[in-house]
Amino acid sequence: MNLIKKLDELHLWARQNKWLGYFTIFCRLSLAAGFIMAGFVKVKGERFTNLSNNQPMGHYLEALYHTGYYYTFVGILQMLAGALLVFRRTATLGAVLYFPIILNILILSLSVRFEGSLLSSPLMVLANLYLLCWDYDKLKYIMPYYRMPKPVGTDKKFPFKFFAGSAATIAIIIFIITHIYNIMPRNTERDCKRQCKNNINPHACEVFCDDIHNQGKPFDQSLEAYDRAVKAK
Repeated sequence: MNLIKKLDELHLWARQNKWLGYFTIFCRLSLAAGFIMAGFVKVKGERFTNLSNNQPMGHYLEALYHTGYYYTFVGILQMLAGALLVFRRTATLGAVLYFPIILNILILSLSVRFEGSLLSSPLMVLANLYLLCWDYDKLKYIMPYYRMPKPVGTDKKFPFKFFAGSAATIAIIIFIITHIYNIMPRNTERDCKRQCKNNINPHACEVFCDDIHNQGKPFDQSLEAYDRAVKAK
């Protein structure tokens, strides 16, 4: 309890200082600008940098670019995190969403020694951590040292509707995932070509598998070539 009290007092002191309040606004808007611009490039479907594919970071970003809508999804998350930081009412949620993304960028930058974000990413992580500390009063309830009040009494009635709904949801997800794609790259060329027997265009399917496992072509390009072959049949 003594630790919680001291942290509460420190947080209250920081919240009452107007200069720290100005610094908080600066961190929010700076982080927001960085992610909104970076995310917009991805949402537009453009390459993030003009690095050579042989450069370590360039090799990673080129592979990321060819992941299709995952690349767009990353951009949407970045723009969403940035937009949430702009507004005071949603800044806490923005900081929480922002942190795992920027931490991932930091570790990536350090692992491949990418000078483009070698300095900016750790500073952005620190700024993000500061914003999380600024909203300590909202986040302290998830800390391991904070003890929530125990519920009074225990309901021993088995929730049949809940578990039935959960089972139905799992079954629906399994069905959708196993039927949503008409072709898969699989883990090996042999496994990939097994699906070609029942494919609408067996030859196009085999070419797709060869492009993926032997030619080393990007997935999105191989998939586009397969779709064109199926439509032209």
